[in-house]
Amino acid sequence: MKKGIHPENYREVAFKDMSNDEVFITRSTVASKETIEVDGKTYPLVKLEITSSSHPFFTGKQKLVDTAGRVDKFLSRYGDRKKK
Repeated sequence: MKKGIHPENYREVAFKDMSNDEVFITRSTVASKETIEVDGKTYPLVKLEITSSSHPFFTGKQKLVDTAGRVDKFLSRYGDRKKK
């Protein structure tokens, strides 16, 4: 492995998922101006819109789509073509 290509300033950072307020702590070099206290210890805070704890692919929960309303709207607009 090449020497001198990896950053030296790794530290523990708290990442917060804003959609479900879950916080996880990992080591990172990302810069942050905000901090958060977790279990009595202060960490730099990075806010994320979506993570594996809230993404539909990882949670298995999909958005509910009104397909019945779309089908009814289509049938009322175009009717049943086979009845003619």
